[in-house]
Amino acid sequence: MPDFHFYEPSKGHNLSHDPFKAIVAPRPIGWISTSDADGRVNLAPYSFFNAVCDRPPMIMFSSAGWKDTVSNIQATGEFVCNLVTRPLAEKMNQTSASLPRGVNEFEFAGLAPAPSRMVGPPRVADAPAALECRLVQIIQLSDLEGATLDQYMTIGQVVGVHIDRAYLNEGLFDLLATHPVQRAGYVADYTEATAGFKMARPR
Repeated sequence: MPDFHFYEPSKGHNLSHDPFKAIVAPRPIGWISTSDADGRVNLAPYSFFNAVCDRPPMIMFSSAGWKDTVSNIQATGEFVCNLVTRPLAEKMNQTSASLPRGVNEFEFAGLAPAPSRMVGPPRVADAPAALECRLVQIIQLSDLEGATLDQYMTIGQVVGVHIDRAYLNEGLFDLLATHPVQRAGYVADYTEATAGFKMARPR
C-alpha cells in the first residue's frame, strides 16, 4: 500500500509549498475581458475557472479580492472569456500584472481587440475561441464557520460564441490544434495540452 502524506489544511501541510493547486490541476484559464461603466477596457486571467452548466451554457471564475474585473462585471453585467493558447501564453501572463485602474491591458500586452456581437467588452482577436457572457450571479464565498471571505465567484451565461474556422474539422472544434494552456502546480507552472484519448461511456 502506498505511503500517504495526510494533512488537515486548517493545521498546515508541513511541506515546502501548499500542494492544493498542484493537485487540482491542470485548470483552464479564464482570460476575462471587461469594460467599466465609462467604457475603459480590462483584461485579466483567472486560474479558478470552469464550465458549470451546459443547458444553458454557463461558466464561472473566482477572484481573490474585489478586483477590477468583478467590479466591471457588476457595473455592466457583461464579460468575455478568451481561450488561452501557447502562442498567447506570454501575453496572457503580462495581463496578470498589477496595473493601475483604467490601464488597458490589451495595449499593455500588445494584444489586438476585436468587437463582440452580443456584449460590450471586446474579445482577444487572436484567441481561437471566445465566449461572450452576461452576468447571472456574483457570490461572495464563506467558509465552514460562516465567515465571509474576500473571495468572489462570478457566474455568467454564454450568449455568443466565436470560433476560428481554422480549428473546425467536420463540425468539431479541434481544441488540441490550438495548443491550449492551463494552470498547473505552483506559482509559475503551466501545462500545454498536446494529446488526448477517447473512452466510450458505459451503457
